[in-house]
Formats: sequence, C-alpha cells, structure tokens
Amino acid sequence: MSVTAADIELARKRLAGIAKPTPLVASATLERMFKARVLIKPENLQKTGSFKIRGAFNRIAAMSDAEKARGVIAASAGNHGQALAYAATRAGIKATIVMPQTASISKVDATRSYGQTVVLEGADYQEARRAAGRLCGENGALFVDAYDDPFVVAGQGTIGLEILDEVTPDVIFVPVGGGGLLSGIALAVKERAPKVEIVGVEAAGSPQLSQSLAAGAPVSLGRPVDTIADGLATGRLGAIPFEIIRERVSHGVTADDFEIGEAVLLLLERLKLLTEGAGATALAGALKERERFQGKTVVVVVSGGNIDINLLDRIIGHGLSKMGRLFRFATELHDRPGELSRLLATVSETGANVHAIVHDRTRRDVPIGGALVQLELETRGAEHIEAVCSHLKTRGYVIKPES
Repeated sequence: MSVTAADIELARKRLAGIAKPTPLVASATLERMFKARVLIKPENLQKTGSFKIRGAFNRIAAMSDAEKARGVIAASAGNHGQALAYAATRAGIKATIVMPQTASISKVDATRSYGQTVVLEGADYQEARRAAGRLCGENGALFVDAYDDPFVVAGQGTIGLEILDEVTPDVIFVPVGGGGLLSGIALAVKERAPKVEIVGVEAAGSPQLSQSLAAGAPVSLGRPVDTIADGLATGRLGAIPFEIIRERVSHGVTADDFEIGEAVLLLLERLKLLTEGAGATALAGALKERERFQGKTVVVVVSGGNIDINLLDRIIGHGLSKMGRLFRFATELHDRPGELSRLLATVSETGANVHAIVHDRTRRDVPIGGALVQLELETRGAEHIEAVCSHLKTRGYVIKPES
C-alpha cells in the first residue's frame, strides 16, 4: 500500500490535540558553527518523548472496530512501544509490546508505565520483531510496524508539514533507522517544496540506509547492529519507506557513535535539550556536511529524548574528555603521611578541580612503600591540561597515562 500527501494531511487532522506541534528553535551557537541559519525541530519535547506518537496514534485511529477488539502488537527498541502503549490506552484497546532483552531499562519501564503488556524477547530489534509476528499469529492481534506501515509513515510525515508552516529551508537533516520518519518527511516536504534537499543520517553501527541505496532495494545487514543510537538500530530499511526515500532523498550521511555522542552533549550543553543517541544523529550528520550549507537555512530534526541515564553519563564523560574538560592521569607517591595532601595542594595551585581520586598501594606494579594515585580533574580545555602537566612536572611528579 502506497502513501500519498493526502494521507499525511488526513493524519494531521487525526493528530489534532494529540501530537503537539513542536516549534522550530534557533541556536546562535549552531549558526556560528555552520555559518548558516540553523533551526532545530525538537521532537524530544513531544508526548512520550519522541516523534513516534504521530505514527502510532494515526495507525490506531485508522483501525476498524473489529481490529480494535483484537488489540495490537508491536516490536520496539523503546520509543515506538511507548507511543503505541500510550495511544492504545487512550483508545481503550489492548497492546502488547515486544522489546529486545537489550532494551534500556528506562525505556522498558516507561513503556510499562502506560498500562500495557511488555514482553522481552530477542537480542536485537529484528529478533523482537519476529517474536511479535509469532504472537500476532497466535492471537490474531494487528501488528503495528514501527516504520513499514503506510499509516505510520503518514503520521510521521506531519513533521514535514509543520516545518513548512514555519519556513522553507534549503535542507532538512533527518535521522533514519527503519525509514518511517525520513520517508514521511520527504514525502510531505517534496510535495509542497520540491527544491528542498532531504538528507538521511544513519548510525555507523546500523547502516541500512546506505547499503539499501547501494543495492537498489531494502537489505538486511546480516550482522548484529551496535550503536548508542538504539532507536536507529533496526538492521533493515522498510519496503514502503524505501520506495519513497529512493525518489526523494538526495543522499545519506553516516555518523559514528563518537560523533553522535558529541551531538548529544552539544544539544544538552548549548541548547538545553536532552536527547537520546537517535535523537542527536541528524545533528551529527549535519555537522559533517556544514560547509556545504554556509549562508543557507538548515533544519535538523531531533527525533527523541528518551535516553538511559547510565548511557548519558558515559556520553558526557567521553565528550568532556575529548574537549579537554576532564583530564585523567596517574602518578606514583611515597606511601607516607602528607604525600597525598601535597599532591592535591599542587593540583589546586593550577586551578583544576579534583573530580575523582583512587589511592592504591596494593597493585603488583607499584613498589612496596609506594602508592599509585589516579586522578580525574575538571579542567578548562587542552591548554589548561598542558599547564597542569607542566606545573606537576616542575614539582617532581611523573605523569602517567590513565591505566
């Protein structure tokens, strides 16, 4: 079944009062980085924390009474499941969400909080999807695909209409996993503004867009997916989205986990937007191509904000280290009174702040009578780190890499 621009307009009517239009947000920081007008579409502020409510609610709103009586089943890494559980509860129908056993605890708990059944099965999204299919065969419920469904695609396409209500940009960067969001936006935008360039951004650990475009058809990766952008880790592009994407998306960009993590940190620190890996992936891709769009208008879709706090902590740690805002090192001391306090006083003289410290006198590679001290310092950048190292060396300390 194909999707049309009229389907997206109908979806917009169904979603009135359900999915709140998210306004485009300008950022002076991004404008300086891009040397362009940059606008963020913050779907992380949407109900259930992501754009997924648009497609999920539209699908349920289009169901017949007989279909609603049988209930719905879906596979999800998290966001689609939350959205469908919310929409099903609101419509008074039963939903079962199958999530991979590797799904983040926060997304599992959030999905359960909407009052529907959650089943954990499979090592990744595709295994969970197959398990959901088996359940549908057993109880006759309607399978609501996270992306390969015309009603879901139409619902996601309402984002494209909202963008054009505010601006006609030169380019829109959209994250892509299964392709429902990218195809919906591409269809909606190209119908009304055919000159707008649409760019899909995939995670390097789940590159189904680039491989499908190269093959001329949707392909399964045939290997485990591995990325912090779990919402994009589908391992396969949907058939319906692919037919739309191949005609309307100019090209794909691939962002690795470090680039995605940097985008998460940038959005958090400078725009005060908390995003998940998938949500920040479009910005990671846009940053890689920013020289192409100097002086133009760029829209970046931030698709979701449901990030696991433990993962966020790791992303912040990696990002701060790369920016020179955290400095980890080790040094050996004599294990006697006053030595540790002398080291800390020396660090204090540099203006660095001790974030964490480990004092270990039992390691086999440390001499008897000695101690290895591992320090994590809050610093102000690369130049500050150089100054810290120089000051410590003048006081007789030998700086060792973190071990």
